Amino acid sequence: MLALSLLRTLRPYQWVKNVFVLAPLVFAKQLMSPRAVLWALGATALFCLASGLVYLINDLVDLERDRLHPVKKDRPIASGALPLGTARAAATLLGPGILVGGYLLSGHLASILAAYIALNLFYSIVTKHLPYLDVLSIAGGFLLRVLGGALAISVPASTWLLLCTGLLAMTLGLGKRAHELSVLGEEAFRVRAVLSRYSLPALKTVMIAVALATVAAYALYTLSPETMRAFGTRYLVATAPFPLFGLLRFYQLVTHPHRTSSPTDEMLRDLPFLLNFMVWSVAIVLVIYVSPGH
Repeated sequence: MLALSLLRTLRPYQWVKNVFVLAPLVFAKQLMSPRAVLWALGATALFCLASGLVYLINDLVDLERDRLHPVKKDRPIASGALPLGTARAAATLLGPGILVGGYLLSGHLASILAAYIALNLFYSIVTKHLPYLDVLSIAGGFLLRVLGGALAISVPASTWLLLCTGLLAMTLGLGKRAHELSVLGEEAFRVRAVLSRYSLPALKTVMIAVALATVAAYALYTLSPETMRAFGTRYLVATAPFPLFGLLRFYQLVTHPHRTSSPTDEMLRDLPFLLNFMVWSVAIVLVIYVSPGH
């Protein structure tokens, strides 16, 4: 029972975000290397534990407020299902364990994991209260995932990959804030205080601009001479419509008047979005690893 309560506190349903750790593995053409795959999966597991550690620490810090919240009061620590002593011991063991694991995998990976944990804790204390900086902090976490994935398999992190990742993460973050404002209206600030400092029209405008920049950056990446030289093919541009469709679908989820759950959670249950992502993933692998020239 304690183990299950601890697992719930680590929020495994949120770990899907760590798929970004695997991006360098695919785009560095290392997918067929068993050692690289093993190291990349190890780095992904460490980032899952690191994100879980952040949730654990947040629940310890916010204990009294969570006990007064109508939903958060049912979380394991707030409800008493996970004793404070056990939660503190788990946090004390997890932190050093994650950093040691990162060091054993790759010396620099430990630094990236430490920066990831520090950034998320700083977000929880400071930047989550500052409009737009909160979204930039979230995007920074995604960039650290990509950097960590690259360091784990000893390949340089592509500037294009970092640019597309950062823009995509900003789009998702801005969309989530816009959806919260649309659904919650004047009560939004009670759920997330920073929403009182956002303007919905301005937020949607910025989100659309960043989404367009994301698609443009990906298209330019597929057409760049260095990409064609690296992959030995010019067909990667054929995958550009998939990110465009994915972002258009995400915008629909953000602006849908009857959807109350977070669009970033909703897209993981949305069949058109998931099918598009799976086909895009297959197309990427086929172009990079199977297309003429390989």
